[in-house]
Amino acid sequence: MRLAITGGTGFVGGHLIRLAARAGHEVRALARRAQPPLAGVTWIDGALDRPGSLGELVRESKAVIHVAGVVNAGDRAGFAAGNIAGTQAITNAAGAAGVRRFVHVSSLAAREPALSDYGWSKAGAEDVVSASSLDWAMVRPPAIYGPGDREMLELFRMARRGLMPLPPGGRLSLIHVADLARLLLTLAEGRAAPRLILEPDDGAPDGWDHRALARAIGAAVGRRVLPLPVPSALLRAGAWLDGRLRGRGAKLTADRVRYFCHPDWVVRARPESDLWLPEIATPAGLKATAEWYRAEGWL
Repeated sequence: MRLAITGGTGFVGGHLIRLAARAGHEVRALARRAQPPLAGVTWIDGALDRPGSLGELVRESKAVIHVAGVVNAGDRAGFAAGNIAGTQAITNAAGAAGVRRFVHVSSLAAREPALSDYGWSKAGAEDVVSASSLDWAMVRPPAIYGPGDREMLELFRMARRGLMPLPPGGRLSLIHVADLARLLLTLAEGRAAPRLILEPDDGAPDGWDHRALARAIGAAVGRRVLPLPVPSALLRAGAWLDGRLRGRGAKLTADRVRYFCHPDWVVRARPESDLWLPEIATPAGLKATAEWYRAEGWL
């Protein structure tokens, strides 16, 4: 079938469009800049803030998978523009084109909208989707890792040095990008009832505490790692310093510190086993990711 995908030039979206194309689907993917040819994929020049391009993207599509989103912004307005207004634009386009199936990639952060501007904007995007007349499914991924990921790359680099600063406690869930992409495609193909909110993970019953994750990443890079819990006040100071040094390019922001220090990012609403099960065990997935980083010269 014809699938329309936003965010196809990013980490998750890139894995998704390749999986969909290999499965024989006709993929139309949104891109702001010219992209190299990819078998089975038609690149549509456009963006979420260009409504005309969205109409072309979703034309004659059976399903839309909305992956695009803003994970780092200088202020609340930036998150709102990318995540809330962008989601409104693509749901409007899907509705106008008569597309019924809509798969929305949200975040566990949407469970705690008062905690961060990012979480607030992802909750707002969920509100947009749930208010639409579309046949929707929403997926709230936990921390995503895998080949091509830059968000967790620094953790692998720290593990290679044998010391990993961590937030001061708590637990989180993980998922390999290939498992997430497989779930998104399954939902787009209509194999589940509509109006589902799902939280997939690697199958670890209670997620991972930060120390166990640090040691697992250390094992993946072949180093014994000393986890170093960092007080939240020191993380906030680090965010201030990163902002002074890198401005809008800062990776450690006050918004992210509030997110990182929350004690519970463990999934609660796993997909039913007859719909989807994770296939990649995290220790093996982390090791394969480290090997990919090395091969690409990232690690």
